Amino acid sequence: MTRAEFDRYCRTFKAVENVEQWGGASVWKLGGKIFAICSTWGAGSHPKISFKCSDLAFSILREQPGIIPAPYLARAKWVQLEAADAMRDRDIKDYIAAAYVIIMARLTKAQRQELGLSQAAP
Repeated sequence: MTRAEFDRYCRTFKAVENVEQWGGASVWKLGGKIFAICSTWGAGSHPKISFKCSDLAFSILREQPGIIPAPYLARAKWVQLEAADAMRDRDIKDYIAAAYVIIMARLTKAQRQELGLSQAAP
């Protein structure tokens, strides 16, 4: 997945904001909380996508080839796709959608209402 494809996909979620920070990384947030990042940090010039995971997904994904606990964010259950072919685009999208839901669930009811998110995440 290219950075442009990553940004296009993340833009489809409701009430999100995108900022460029940390050396040019594309950072996607919901209610001020980050759910996905695309950067070129580390070795190689290919995009490195990072996202928030459930506890179970974090345990499984960090053991997969080409996927590492995300630098600086691993303690909060984030992974980073270190290899360009670590995961199929469809799967990346599914995990990003799950990250969005995880972050939405952590927002208060008032924050969700303010953002126009009518119901709590499942």
